[in-house]
This record gives sequence, C-alpha cells and structure tokens, in this order.
Amino acid sequence: MIKKQKNNSLLMIAAVFVCALLCAACNKDQTQTPVAAPVPQHKTAVVPPKPIQKQMSSALRLPPQLTNQFDFSNKKDPFKPFVAVKAEPKNSLDAQIKTQRNSLPIHSFEVSQFKLIGIIVGGRGNSAMVTDPGGKGYVLKVGMSIGKNNGRITSITTNGVDVLEQFKDDNGRVRKEIIKLTLPRKQ
Repeated sequence: MIKKQKNNSLLMIAAVFVCALLCAACNKDQTQTPVAAPVPQHKTAVVPPKPIQKQMSSALRLPPQLTNQFDFSNKKDPFKPFVAVKAEPKNSLDAQIKTQRNSLPIHSFEVSQFKLIGIIVGGRGNSAMVTDPGGKGYVLKVGMSIGKNNGRITSITTNGVDVLEQFKDDNGRVRKEIIKLTLPRKQ
C-alpha cells in the first residue's frame, strides 16, 4: 500500500510539472519571432486568368424578321372537303321532300299502304302503331312525318290517325290532302 501511495504521489508531481511547463510556454508577454519571407527565385510573368465563357442557351434564337417566315395563305385548307356541295334553298318544299325521302324507311311507302294496328291513349298524348307492307312496325306521334309525300300526322284519336299530305300537282300548285288511317274492324 505504501508503494501505491508513492506511485500516486509521483504521478501527481509529474502532472503538476507538465502543467507548469505548459503555462510557461503560453506566456502572453512574449512576442513571436517573425518568420523569414521566402526568397523569390525567378520572377515569372503574371498570367491573367482565363476569361470565363458566357453561358448560352442551346435553343436557337431567331431574329425578329424570321419568326413569321411561314405563309399559308396560298395553301389549300386540309379540313375542307374536296368536292363542294351546292346547298339547295331550305324553304323549298321539293328539297324537304327529297331529303326526308331518303332518310328513313317510313318515307319509302305511300301513306295508304300503312296499316293501323293500335292506338295508345296516354296523359302525354296519344300514340299510334302502324306497319308497313313489309311488316315492320312504327310508333307514331302527332307532328311526325310519314309517307313519300312528306305527310304530317295532325291528330291521333281513338277512331284513327289523320295525315296531312302536301304535294305539287301537274299545274305546279301545292295541294293538301287529308288521309285517314282507321283501325280494322273486328269480325
């Protein structure tokens, strides 16, 4: 145990001695000695720094006079049809008949060729069911057109359907004719 105390006291003395040396070395009153400047061996020419390249965009900038270089005024419009169709006057009765004649199969027969097979009476208006000579059925309402001569359905009653046809006769006058379609009688 005495040996340990001697070792401890020796370590303490050594630590105090090291601290004293460090404090003596850090004295602020001392001035530092200047370090001698290096002696230049040869004077070399001062090279100016290389200029830095300006940043430029990779997209080309066109001069203002070239921005509108394309002129399509003398080119053909790709969205217009190749063939120009002449428009017929919309008020012409013949024009209306021709357009409707080709539009639906109900306009390919005479009104008298249709058979009335039923009438539906309802709150929103009456409807009628007719069949053409081929057996195909159609549901009719007031205001619809039927037949080759552009017949308009004027009324649907429990007795039958009234169709008003307008057509031109041989003299060029517009004639009106009312055709009645009635239900077949029960036998």
